[in-house]
Amino acid sequence: MQSNPIQTETVQASGAITAHRAITFAGAQATVQGEKVQGVSRTAAEDGKNVAIDTMGTTIIETGAAISNGDSLIVDGQGRAIPTTGNLAVGAGATAVTSTAANGSILTGADLPEFVFADAKGAAAGAGELIKIKLR
Repeated sequence: MQSNPIQTETVQASGAITAHRAITFAGAQATVQGEKVQGVSRTAAEDGKNVAIDTMGTTIIETGAAISNGDSLIVDGQGRAIPTTGNLAVGAGATAVTSTAANGSILTGADLPEFVFADAKGAAAGAGELIKIKLR
């Protein structure tokens, strides 16, 4: 069985950071549900201080809701892990596309509205628990 090494980086905190919370590419604790993040803080940090964040492998994060083992995870508005709100789908009332010319070109643009950053490797009954996750 292949091991899953943890990759850690050090970033300068942009604002106060709580331990075991998701960190954005700007070095700030995540504040927008579903936003793109680069990793999870190992410890708390004051604004301007260096903080170690796990960016690959498994790590521990605080939960913001109940989570089941294997759930795909996004962040909530406090940088905690929550289950994704749903799968991609064609919106209600949208026109089905059957053209082979459009195949592969239907979804264009930037990032999806929810950035799935990890998978749960344990369960939580609700907010405020610490669980193990596998970063994507």
